[in-house]
Amino acid sequence: MLRSLYSGISGLRSHQTMLDVTGNNIANVNTTAFKASATQFQDTLSQMSQGAGGPQAQVGGTNPAQIGLGVQVAGISTNFAQGSAQSTGRSTDIMISGDGFFVTRLGGETLYTRAGAFDFDAQGRLVAPDGAIVQGWTAVNGKITEGGAVGPITLPLQSVIAAVATTAASVVGNLPSDAAVGTSIVRDVTVFDAAGASRTLSLSFTRTAAGWGVAGSDGVAAGATTLADNGTGTLTPGGPLLVNGIAVDLAALTGYAGLTTATATRDNGSDAGTLKSYTLGKDGTLVGLFSNGGQEAIGRIALATFVNPGGLEKAGASGYRSTFNSGTAELGAPGEGSLGSLAGGALEMSNVDLSQEFTNLIVAQRGFQANARIITTSDEVLQELTNLKR
Repeated sequence: MLRSLYSGISGLRSHQTMLDVTGNNIANVNTTAFKASATQFQDTLSQMSQGAGGPQAQVGGTNPAQIGLGVQVAGISTNFAQGSAQSTGRSTDIMISGDGFFVTRLGGETLYTRAGAFDFDAQGRLVAPDGAIVQGWTAVNGKITEGGAVGPITLPLQSVIAAVATTAASVVGNLPSDAAVGTSIVRDVTVFDAAGASRTLSLSFTRTAAGWGVAGSDGVAAGATTLADNGTGTLTPGGPLLVNGIAVDLAALTGYAGLTTATATRDNGSDAGTLKSYTLGKDGTLVGLFSNGGQEAIGRIALATFVNPGGLEKAGASGYRSTFNSGTAELGAPGEGSLGSLAGGALEMSNVDLSQEFTNLIVAQRGFQANARIITTSDEVLQELTNLKR
């Protein structure tokens, strides 16, 4: 039988594969973080009809004569170029800006994805739409230890941030130097003990001939000091003011005439608080925002990178699994090394280029058409051979 007949058949098969790959790319033009694939062709073995001849003294060398036996698909490569950003406004939608993959666990298998359309399940775990659990490092008492084993990223909805006892307060502003002797100015500030119970720290400023007398009391203990007025607007504390373990800083007070702007604030301390919301940083850290105004790290999302991302195997649902040729996953925090940073409220779009894909459709269609013509031409030649005997 004619070799061209089988060459045409191999061409039909290869171009059909190209059509399949191109059609899949177009079908996923709106799939989150989808990466387009491309088909590469290569020729098959060639039949040797004449070998090469070396040059002689009286005869020149001859080149080999070979007849090709068709085409085959050399490989289907994945293009991991960055897709465009699509803003969604959802806090659980996360986009990787740069290299890297999210690490997920599904049914005991570790998978990798760039599709960051996540949400929290009933147990507070960050999950993908197919139920895969996003992996990272969980914070312990607000501290994140990287480099260890990764686990589910969980939002502790019932968590409580501990109360912090107030140990420092400060007074800023101005005390009027033209106030009459005996004038009293009182400023109150709420402070907390180690159990989170609140109490009022009352600071009383009394005008004296030499400046101001300062007395503080929180209903349990008291303290006192003085502020010397040198007549130039500067008030000099006569010593520290300590009230029941709370150091009150008076160094920022001034003493100019006509202004009464002194304000007392606590520098630290808070009651216990419950988790109200969270924010996501570029380094993948989930920071909890508590009812008492406190902030505490909850966990950090881990990213993975590979020596050869093209060696990853597509596992469906926009996920990939590692193979022998992709290399072992190297985990790290977003923004470290070659890993990209994270952006909340956005998703990575498909990197399919429709203009290129439609061009590939035309090329594949014409290639298929041309190879079909090879088969019909070979059939006509065979028909002519059979017509020699009538």
